Amino acid sequence: MKINLNKTHVVQAVSLAGITIIFAGTAQAQELLTKPDWLPQLSLGVSETYDDNIFGVSGNGMTPQEAWITRISPGIGFDFAPLLGSQAPFQTLSLNYTPDFVFFALPRDKAPYNEPSQDYDAHKFGLALKGSAGDFSFSLSNSFLYNDGSRAAPTYALNQLPSSNPLANQFDKYRSQFANTPPRERANQFQDREATLLQYDVDKFFIRATSALLYYGMNTVFHTNKAPYMGYQNYPSRDDVNGGTDLGYRVLTNVALTLGYRYGSQYQQQFPASIASDRHYSSSTYQQVLFGAEGRPWHWLEMKLAGGPDFRDYNPNTPVHDLHPTRYYGEAAVAATITTNQSLAFKYKQWNWVASTGYVPEFDSSYALNYHWNATRQLGFDLAAQIQEADYTSGYDAAGTAPSIRADREYTLAPGITYAFTPQLSVSLSYAFNAGNNELYTIPATSHPAYKNFIDQMVSLGLIYKF
Repeated sequence: MKINLNKTHVVQAVSLAGITIIFAGTAQAQELLTKPDWLPQLSLGVSETYDDNIFGVSGNGMTPQEAWITRISPGIGFDFAPLLGSQAPFQTLSLNYTPDFVFFALPRDKAPYNEPSQDYDAHKFGLALKGSAGDFSFSLSNSFLYNDGSRAAPTYALNQLPSSNPLANQFDKYRSQFANTPPRERANQFQDREATLLQYDVDKFFIRATSALLYYGMNTVFHTNKAPYMGYQNYPSRDDVNGGTDLGYRVLTNVALTLGYRYGSQYQQQFPASIASDRHYSSSTYQQVLFGAEGRPWHWLEMKLAGGPDFRDYNPNTPVHDLHPTRYYGEAAVAATITTNQSLAFKYKQWNWVASTGYVPEFDSSYALNYHWNATRQLGFDLAAQIQEADYTSGYDAAGTAPSIRADREYTLAPGITYAFTPQLSVSLSYAFNAGNNELYTIPATSHPAYKNFIDQMVSLGLIYKF
């Protein structure tokens, strides 16, 4: 059948099971379906991942558990700044909701150690506010997560039987920090990350007030580390909050040197007396003096660097050698546009934090490098590499499931490829290799340090449609 339409009509055809359905309408009607400026994000993503070691075990005892992981990720985001007009002080006023619904399929021929379900729903909310008025500029970002997962944490033990063998049922005692991370992130919890800036500029100088929050509210239950819970992971809630001021001087038009001060507090939830009768925990207050540089020294390079001494005051019950140490804090973010279709980004951070499973504070280090190449308008390549380290040797505690006699490192290499069929529809294939290593070779042989090492590999295939 022949269809005649004038120039004001739009024709779209969709083929379903061999049947072609034709939609026709006016151009004005088509414009009504165009996504408005205040709705910058509307998407649906689906991915399938094979993970060969979801609990990060070495195989030197417990057998690695593999799983197929299905993730469904709708997303919607609003930016109300365009509705306020060009005269409003807001450049960005956005709110988004990007949940993940995640389902684990475990092979039936391999028992999952009687673990609780690993399925979870991650409800993620984001708020971003940015603008300026005269010599004042401001920004606020907040990422909030409620993870609707299991309230029972995993258990790492070969069995729950008593034994005179010093190695039996003790493998978990020195478990890697990074083996615990993925299952902990799947558990029931709240997370909140906030950063606020208010800046006032005067000629080449500026003064900037800052605040930041990092919060983990864990909802998993506690159990004493005795049968039938030997090797059970107790996850305390913890947070870091700080505020301060930066003074800046622009040595170049787009480059400034800064001097900053921060006062902050870190909190770690105390375990019940049945878990830790010694009442050890690693809460503290701190002050930092930070020297930094930020801006664009060249059009292809953007940077923000800060570092300096961290003066720490620990709670008197903290099992550390020095309750008032001077440590180091440093962070950096550098982004380079190598060519018109290649970019490189580097992030770095070193700081004092609190343990996610034990009583002792850690010195946490992270180095991440990401390379991106748009080979064509449709084909893109990514390569990510990261080194993370958790050093607990500032403490002397030798009890519990996460004592201080350990230093852990994880190496990650993750290549990926993306192909865009249309501006809306794209597919991605990625691989991640994670190697967890023990870095403290003075651990006695009876503590079985090799059990801390593990390898975890993941292969993912994803599809995303952006409306």
